[in-house]
Amino acid sequence: MRIMAIDYGDARTGVAISDPTGLLAGYTTVIHSRKADVVAAELARLVGEHQVDELVMGFPRNMDGTEGPRAELYKAFAARVEEACGLKPVLWDERRTTVEAHNILHASGKKMKNHKKTVDAVAATLILEGYLTFKRAGR
Repeated sequence: MRIMAIDYGDARTGVAISDPTGLLAGYTTVIHSRKADVVAAELARLVGEHQVDELVMGFPRNMDGTEGPRAELYKAFAARVEEACGLKPVLWDERRTTVEAHNILHASGKKMKNHKKTVDAVAATLILEGYLTFKRAGR
C-alpha cells in the first residue's frame, strides 16, 4: 500500500511517497506552482504513476490544537485533490514540520539560501513518517 504525503504551500508543494509496503518514505519531489488546479493535476499524475492507495495532507493547526487561519483554504484544496485523484486525503496535523525540516537541512550542512529548494519535500517526508508511525501503532 503506497501512501503519498502532501505539504501544500503558497508557492511550492512538497510530496513524499512511501515504498510499496507502506512502511518507509521513499520518493520525494516538489511541485513549483501557485495554482491549485495545476498542483491538483500534478498530484493526480503522481498518484497514477506511483500507484498510490492513500493520501495524507498536512493540515495547519495552532500550537493549542485549534484550527489555524488557513484551515478553510486547506480543506477546500483537499476537496480539489479528492476530485482530481479519486482519493480523499487524511488531514494530518503539520505543526512544526517546516521548522523541523529547516533544522534537518541545516544539520546536514545545507545553507539557508538553499533550503527553499528542498524544505517542502523534507516537510512532506516528516508528515509521511508521522502518519506511517501512527498507522503502525494502530495495527
